[in-house]
Amino acid sequence: MRSPERLNEKMGPAVLGSGITNRERNMKKLYFSIIAVVVMIVIYGIYFLHGSSDRNGRMVSGGNVYQLGSITAEDATQPSQTETVIQDLDIPWEIAFLPDGSILVTERAGWIRGLRGADFAIPVEEVTHIGEGGLLGMALHPDYATNHWIYLYHTTMTEGGVGNIVDRYTFVDNQLSERQMIVANIPGSSNHNGGRIKFGPDGFLYIATGDAQNDSDAQDTTSLAGKILRLRDDGGIPADNPFGNAVYSYGHRNVQGLAWDGENRLWATEHGRSGLLSGYDELNRVEKGKNYGWPEIQGDESRPGMETPVINSGPNDTWAPSGAAYRDGKIFFAGLRGQALYEYAINDNRLMAHFKGEFGRIRNVVVGQDKSLYILTNNTDGRGAPRIGDDKIIKINF
Repeated sequence: MRSPERLNEKMGPAVLGSGITNRERNMKKLYFSIIAVVVMIVIYGIYFLHGSSDRNGRMVSGGNVYQLGSITAEDATQPSQTETVIQDLDIPWEIAFLPDGSILVTERAGWIRGLRGADFAIPVEEVTHIGEGGLLGMALHPDYATNHWIYLYHTTMTEGGVGNIVDRYTFVDNQLSERQMIVANIPGSSNHNGGRIKFGPDGFLYIATGDAQNDSDAQDTTSLAGKILRLRDDGGIPADNPFGNAVYSYGHRNVQGLAWDGENRLWATEHGRSGLLSGYDELNRVEKGKNYGWPEIQGDESRPGMETPVINSGPNDTWAPSGAAYRDGKIFFAGLRGQALYEYAINDNRLMAHFKGEFGRIRNVVVGQDKSLYILTNNTDGRGAPRIGDDKIIKINF
């Protein structure tokens, strides 16, 4: 097809009422279009830099300043200093160290394994292993040495379909007994079940849940989906919970890691969007009653009344973060799809990736009784590539 300019060559210049030719008019349109694009880029940049943060694009919380935004993990260069402690586990999810030094591990199919001094496997009642669901989190009561209470988070079948539940047991002589329900009716699905449970420095039990693939529930403070819950050790509601129910914070997609730093501040890892658009995984500083945005905002986005993550993986990288632990001013967290142990230095706003690809998918990291880090691999769940001896508990000596 001939261009308008070529047609006009035959007919002579097309003259407008003002005496401006078509060529001059098109040049002016191009000029103003360029200006409009530049203005939009400037406005867009200001929006994301300033959003709901302070004037420097930082989050100020409790006298501490954290740089907000997507971050690229630097590959760590130190030599691997590792020791395989346990191997041949079947889709393990959580680790707990007993006072005598032996280890308990949950396996997603519904088993608790006792290892290193007391080797056994015992089944857990009513566990439904479906997709990412099954026997997930485990926590020992702060007074476990005297009361022997152990808490388990697992997926189960209810009258309404798939759900999640937290139970308390007494664990004596390698047996579970005296089952007591702590919280039920946590929405469940084949994916996005959350599952991490830990006791906080305040003595309350914190429970990380997923949105169960119904993202609108994350914004509903009457739903237990897409939340961090906080309960007393008997399942009661603490008097200062912000919404009069179990909900402590909301607007979460799929939290799988909880850790408290040296100042007793709660940090949580959270899975961002998945599928072909995978990305925007998060590390959040969690405070009571606050809204962490899912599904309304993600990544560096901000909106009044919603919290932007301290760091996120951006749109082109995926950590798939799971378990988290704190040591020496740093939050360590496991990467499933990222296949790394990530180390975030709080004061330096620096993220390092250790052992990238060396052990495959990593489900959890904990600080042991000897203050060493222990990681739990996750290569036998159908999404990884199992290696000899998988899955394993590996001690990290740094």
